[in-house]
Amino acid sequence: LLAAALCAPRGEPSAVLEFADVAPVPVRSRIRARLWLAGRLAVEDGHLAFRPTRAVLRRPSGAVVVDVDEFTAAAPDPLALAEARLLTHLADCHDDAVQRLTRLVDPDSLHGAVRVRPLAVDRHGLTLRIERVRDHGDVRLPFHAPADEIAQLTERVHVLLAQAGTVSCPRALQRQRADGDG
Repeated sequence: LLAAALCAPRGEPSAVLEFADVAPVPVRSRIRARLWLAGRLAVEDGHLAFRPTRAVLRRPSGAVVVDVDEFTAAAPDPLALAEARLLTHLADCHDDAVQRLTRLVDPDSLHGAVRVRPLAVDRHGLTLRIERVRDHGDVRLPFHAPADEIAQLTERVHVLLAQAGTVSCPRALQRQRADGDG
């Protein structure tokens, strides 16, 4: 790429970079989002540099153009580096807690559910993937306050579990568990 940039007719060849956000927990349709960065490659101090000129974020809800200056100025979520470990631990060791959290979900969203798995977590909340035989949907459980570190995240999840403990189990999920599918 460095040679291509050095030999480019106009001096700065264009490029498109694609990033996929893949769920760390095995779920149907594991790609949670895609980010496309379009821009120019340039040689700076003997190294290849990418200068983005356009950013597009595509989620299941649709695509949105992101302002490049906002994108480059954005700080990463403080839980991003721990997300994979946290979600796999929740899925592998605390399925009972995941099932309990479904009490906070609108019962209509659970209709026909065959499996519920943790899909994402960030400083603002936890997202569950509700899988049905032919489709799936995601439900966001917001935290009462942002979590900036693991200890705060643990407290926020415990608050959600306490809230779930005060709600009766949705009928659809009770039937599912009685049938041995839960």
